[in-house]
Amino acid sequence: MLEALMKIFGKTDKSSQQIAHDRLKVVLIHDRANVSPEVMEHLKNDIIKVISNYMEIDQNEMEISLANDADSVALVANIPVHNMKHGSDKKH
Repeated sequence: MLEALMKIFGKTDKSSQQIAHDRLKVVLIHDRANVSPEVMEHLKNDIIKVISNYMEIDQNEMEISLANDADSVALVANIPVHNMKHGSDKKH
C-alpha cells in the first residue's frame, strides 16, 4: 500500500520534505477543484471502463490526478497501454 502511495505522489528518491510538499500540492489542487477522493475514484473507474473498450491497459500502473495550471485545473492521466483491441468500432 505504501508503495502505491509513493507512486502516486512521486518517486521514492525524493527527500521527505519534497514528498510532503508534493502531497500538499495534490491536496490543495483537489480542494480548489472541489473534487472529493470518492469522485476521483469514480472518475478513474469510468475512464477505465471506456478506454478498456478500445485498448488493453495496465490498471495497476494507471495514474489520474488534477494539475493546477495558472487559473485552471487540468485532469492528467497516465495510462499505460499494452495493445489496441481490434474490432472495437462499436457504435453507441
